Amino acid sequence: MLVLTRRAGESIIIGDEIELKVLKIRGNQVHLGIEAPRDAAVHRREVWMRIHGEPQRAEPHARSVDLP
Repeated sequence: MLVLTRRAGESIIIGDEIELKVLKIRGNQVHLGIEAPRDAAVHRREVWMRIHGEPQRAEPHARSVDLP
């Protein structure tokens, strides 16, 4: 994960078409502005998880077993 520090009014550019701007910081909340093409889906993570469902995670030691 890339971690960047930004202040209010500063931006991060993702690719050639997406700009993420820190609009204001109030307490422990950060207000973000996102400029992206209309066809780019932008969701909060909890909304994305409801839309797509949580990915299935394999057990680290799980084995498949053929049952009769």
